[in-house]
Amino acid sequence: MKQIISSSAISGSITPPCSKSYAQRALAVALLADGESTIGNLELCDDTRSAIRCIEALGAEVTLIDDSTIRVRGGLAPRTDRLHIGESGLATRLFTPIASLHNQPITINGEGTILYRPISMMIDPLRQLGVEVRDGGGFLPIQVSGPMQGGEVAVDGSISSQFLTGLLLSLPMAQNDTTIYVKNLKSLPYVDMTIDTARRFGVEIAHKDYCEFFIEGNQHYSATDYMIEGDWSGAAPMFVAGAVAGEVTVENISRLSLQADTAIIDALISAGAEVESTDNAITVRHRRLKAFEFDATHCPDLFPALVALAANCEGTSTLYGTERLLHKESNRAATLAEEYAKAGIEVDIDEQNIMRVRGGKIHGCTADSHGDHRIAMSMAIAALTADAPITIEGAECVAKSYPSFFDDLEQLRSK
Repeated sequence: MKQIISSSAISGSITPPCSKSYAQRALAVALLADGESTIGNLELCDDTRSAIRCIEALGAEVTLIDDSTIRVRGGLAPRTDRLHIGESGLATRLFTPIASLHNQPITINGEGTILYRPISMMIDPLRQLGVEVRDGGGFLPIQVSGPMQGGEVAVDGSISSQFLTGLLLSLPMAQNDTTIYVKNLKSLPYVDMTIDTARRFGVEIAHKDYCEFFIEGNQHYSATDYMIEGDWSGAAPMFVAGAVAGEVTVENISRLSLQADTAIIDALISAGAEVESTDNAITVRHRRLKAFEFDATHCPDLFPALVALAANCEGTSTLYGTERLLHKESNRAATLAEEYAKAGIEVDIDEQNIMRVRGGKIHGCTADSHGDHRIAMSMAIAALTADAPITIEGAECVAKSYPSFFDDLEQLRSK
């Protein structure tokens, strides 16, 4: 699908979809919980649908109550020997350990770019925990057969914290207590979200400076009613839209959230945008924008939105943490440099772990999403201040996280 975005001032308010990171965690725990849980404010984007498909395959009974609410009767009792996780990295690294709790051999596979994203960091730790693993050379498909026993295990957190999330949520149900030793852990806020989700379902996870995690075995999750909060990852490009092209209010969102991408507000303020907060809404207004520095190591999903912001700033902005971009839906550092070059914006990624974005006049062009939802959103925001329309090819990929993105953006455009 091609999407053509012309320059425009914007004004108004939108409500982003729910946090798919929280949604997938809640769905996984609801599968493991005793009894029926109700999960509300659920946006059925592609990744959330993949998670629902996984918990049903693993034994949950899922009932749709209305367009945004489901009821989940928990119980790990696999109905099939295969899990299809779509194109979701979190689902891969979350449901592989959960499947490993059961003694039935289960093969996990997916589609698209997920087949090229590494899972080697899972293999040795799972084996150390008593799981039989057959892998495809460090990539999907992977077959696991438990039950996972617990014990002591070392985990590399340098590529992603998602596998640690899978272990933290599954190991409370293992027979033995577990100590996880983690090195080079990135995306710390996402680990806080995992611990918070477990706590809401009645399970406690302790840690020492995010280097050692202590998980008591033979615990039980309790069913609960859970409302999923708004998604900061989806809100970020809309906030940038307000900063560069007018004014945007994002509702059902709070700066007190544990989500990593709340950090977008710090970047916006550093760039000179006006930010106004209430209990459940935040407004961002355009002001004269200047170059800024920002470390996105623990919030790498912000890079595409940050580049759209930096392209509209006077001077050269410096972003840190590009090593986190290699294994996303695309190689996002290279993709951002390639696509913004088409629009006349220089994105320099020659320095290790550093991206420099020289702000300037944004030109109309035809951009390729590379099948990456966040690249498509970034180019759409860049188009708001371009000298000619930007055509985004492969724009349908926004359905992965924010199916109504282009409708919401159109709603904000001044007529």
